[in-house]
Amino acid sequence: MTVAIDICHQQGDFTLDIRFAAPARGVTVLFGPSGCGKTTLLRCIAGLTRARRAVVRLGEHCWQDGAHFTPVHQRGVGYVFQEASLFVHKSVRDNLLYGRRRAPDARDADGGIEDIIGLFELGDLLARMPATLSGGQRQRVAIARALLARPRLLLMDEPLAALDVASKREIIPFLDAAARRAAIPVLYVTHAIQEAGRLADHIVMLEGGRLRAAGPARDLLARLDLPFARDDEAESVLEGRIVRHDERWGLTYLHSALGPLVVARRAEPPGHAVRIQILARDVSLTRVQPQQTSIQNILSGHVERIETVGQTAAMVLLGAGEERLLARLTRKAVAELALRPGDPIFAQIKSVAVLR
Repeated sequence: MTVAIDICHQQGDFTLDIRFAAPARGVTVLFGPSGCGKTTLLRCIAGLTRARRAVVRLGEHCWQDGAHFTPVHQRGVGYVFQEASLFVHKSVRDNLLYGRRRAPDARDADGGIEDIIGLFELGDLLARMPATLSGGQRQRVAIARALLARPRLLLMDEPLAALDVASKREIIPFLDAAARRAAIPVLYVTHAIQEAGRLADHIVMLEGGRLRAAGPARDLLARLDLPFARDDEAESVLEGRIVRHDERWGLTYLHSALGPLVVARRAEPPGHAVRIQILARDVSLTRVQPQQTSIQNILSGHVERIETVGQTAAMVLLGAGEERLLARLTRKAVAELALRPGDPIFAQIKSVAVLR
């Protein structure tokens, strides 16, 4: 079951004309600068805006096609806005119960609510009113309420945009957990590269109302012709699994398509799947295999491509194992190493993060 979208919509002087398909599970990030049409696209998918011409399908369910148009309240869509949009006169528990009563199987109004309360750590907030909550807490309640309605599709329109940096760090793990638990397609709008890297399984990039690129997140994040790989926070994201733990030294060994990696001791058991993040600025390169170094993660590979970024930096795309790895170097370092595509190289990875 995929989300199939083909929309053409005119809004003043702006035209949205885009076609793509999103996977049936996981997070598809709709990425692009402000004004590129992300929110308009989301509203058309939800049925809040009726596009001039549109095909909107979720698996076997057709919500719009030619003259057929399913009203928003019949689509089974969960929508989380930039602002939490909670009922200010209702407690957190009553806001959650409102979401549960909108579920298709709402005969048992409390069904599943305790699981969601636990997932979003809302137990201590149930009696409080929205006005007494922080921005991050309000968004946690809003996302929990949307999930309790058991939607077929979850739409999130820049849910972190109104939050400060600390609140964003607080809520991102909850967003990730919500997407994994829901087991439904999630379309997530953002213009923040860090959010795309942290949450996306699939990325659809918009530019001026048109589709610029679409595909698995790990592929787009590594493309040097797109803004992800040219950003100061450029990163490589890959999937892996836990192989074993080293209790003596407090380490966990991971298997990945890049090669074996080691991180600080994780709580998850061997065999557990993890998502791995390596920032490009944390990768250094050497032509000679390092000896007697404190860096634990050293991979062999080859240079695939080099692109200059600004006046002083360069991005180097490496092939390592079955994956691609980004390294951000100075142009001077690239020149002194005399790097060329095809050259064998060793990558020293100073830091590896496990995102989930």
